[in-house]
Amino acid sequence: MSSKLKKELSLLDIFSVATGAMISSGLFILPGLAFAKAGPAVILSYIIAGLLCIPTLLSMAELVTAMPRAGGDYFYIMRGFGPLMGTLAGYSSWFSLSLKGAFALIGMGAYLSVVTNLPLETVALVCCVFFVMLNIMGIKEAGKAQVILVAGLLLILFYYIFAGLTSVDVSKVKPFFSKGISPVFAAASFVFISYGGLTKVAALAEEARNPGRNLPLGMILSLSCTSIIYTLVIFVTVGVMDPVSLEGTLTPISDGAAVLGGNPLRVLISIGAFLAFISTANSAIMTASRYPLSMSRDKLVSPVLQKVSKRFNTPYVAIMITGLFMVTVITVLKVELLVKVASSILILLYIFANFTVIMFRESKIQSYRPKFRSPFYPYVQVAGVLGCGFLLIEMGSFVVFLTLLFLFFGFVWYRIYGQKRTSRDFALIYALERIISRDIDLGSDNLLTELKDVVIQRDAIVEDRFHKMMESSPVMDLKEKNLGYLDLFKAVSDTLSPAVGLGSAALFDKFIQREQVCCTVIKKGMAIPHIVVAGEKVFSAVIVRSKEGILFPNDELVHAVFVFAGSKDERNFHLRSLAAVAEITQNPEFDKKWMEARDEKELKNLLLLADRKRGDSQ
Repeated sequence: MSSKLKKELSLLDIFSVATGAMISSGLFILPGLAFAKAGPAVILSYIIAGLLCIPTLLSMAELVTAMPRAGGDYFYIMRGFGPLMGTLAGYSSWFSLSLKGAFALIGMGAYLSVVTNLPLETVALVCCVFFVMLNIMGIKEAGKAQVILVAGLLLILFYYIFAGLTSVDVSKVKPFFSKGISPVFAAASFVFISYGGLTKVAALAEEARNPGRNLPLGMILSLSCTSIIYTLVIFVTVGVMDPVSLEGTLTPISDGAAVLGGNPLRVLISIGAFLAFISTANSAIMTASRYPLSMSRDKLVSPVLQKVSKRFNTPYVAIMITGLFMVTVITVLKVELLVKVASSILILLYIFANFTVIMFRESKIQSYRPKFRSPFYPYVQVAGVLGCGFLLIEMGSFVVFLTLLFLFFGFVWYRIYGQKRTSRDFALIYALERIISRDIDLGSDNLLTELKDVVIQRDAIVEDRFHKMMESSPVMDLKEKNLGYLDLFKAVSDTLSPAVGLGSAALFDKFIQREQVCCTVIKKGMAIPHIVVAGEKVFSAVIVRSKEGILFPNDELVHAVFVFAGSKDERNFHLRSLAAVAEITQNPEFDKKWMEARDEKELKNLLLLADRKRGDSQ
């Protein structure tokens, strides 16, 4: 059964998933507890937590536009650091997201249990089954539901903000730093989980339409919108409530609504909280289920988890497993401490996201081609690592210990199951090759091939006849010094002879004659020797690089050579091929990338993924 997913998510869907994953307990439960730590400056704590998300947002936006695949941070950490770190990242992301979803279901159950008089756990379980079925029916349907939920939530919160701004008592936010400066940062660490769902939309990257634009834009819009809402809602709540009452409540926004508009507004805000918990639970199942799917593709977990429904095009097994885990959490586990562990795991994943950008940039892999590039590299990534490291320290030693214990179990799983089933190279290997020696080969080429295929699928690259010819053409990466064009033509003739059905000596003569008529150097550093041979439907090419340079007539030193040999009936394709090479090599970065390419495969990928006019060049 195919594991290919349909591209159904629009920019609005991505914005709604990211926003819905953030606005829940972080807004409707935590502000009162955070106020007890920082006082009125809790407003600043939420702003600081949001600002600390920006570096990781930019790093993840770059990574998911380069590799828009199901599994988000797992996928690119796996490709950056290898199967062991990939296993830990996959389990960590799935675990933390599932816990957030379970926590949201419990919160939703608490609201509904008041109305239905059913036990909290029963209501939560029914809701969990409903969202599992919704997600199995299709990502498009789940996405539409998410848009409706988030739209309703935002309207209610905007009403609360506009109703409350005129009633704020400014004296209640003075003195602003009533608890001191240090507690502001401690509270920022405490509420960081409020932004934890921001980048989890990366898990749905494979199902996003136009991922190069919609993913980074959706994430940036979501963070901006959510940060503003958090700041204004908490400002209103602090400004209308009695400080003593605010410090002790677990329903701060509902209590603030009661002060502003009595019971009717409190009911409206309670509906908003309910919508928030629903949207978080829905987005948690939607995103968390993509991690076991992606891990299964890499043979780190059972292949059954990558099965996709023929009817709905959704990973139904992964969705059901995720729902089962959330049911277990709801019915068996005490989630408070585990949620803290999930938060520390998220921070670790954020740290690795920033490291992964550095790893891919420094590996100089030619087929790593993000549509969005993080600005101010590497300073943004360093800031992200240091900021998240600071928050991790604020979590406390016991929580960090439990996090390391969880990671240890992931390590054991990898050694028992994953290590013997998966083998792949990763960006760290290529970075080490550059540091140690370019002549040492530490890995295979499967990452280069995979990234090439990702770009082809992402950009809907047409594999026309020229593309297919370049893909099958031999590549000669000449290392010898003091080469002349006669040496080149001898080596090329030996390579082309079997393909065109002409002896090596005869080919050599043709190339010499062609060069005597007109030098084939078309610009500095590049030549395109091309000849006509006897026969019908004959056309072959050879790609040549010489870092040391090949000396052509008139003392022209050439580093890139594209050799074509074809019969007369292939004249049109011959001309199109010459035009395609000219178009590719006009890119200002071409010469630099050509010289930096690590091996024959990267040279070929540079040509295959180039921007040019494409079509059936028959």
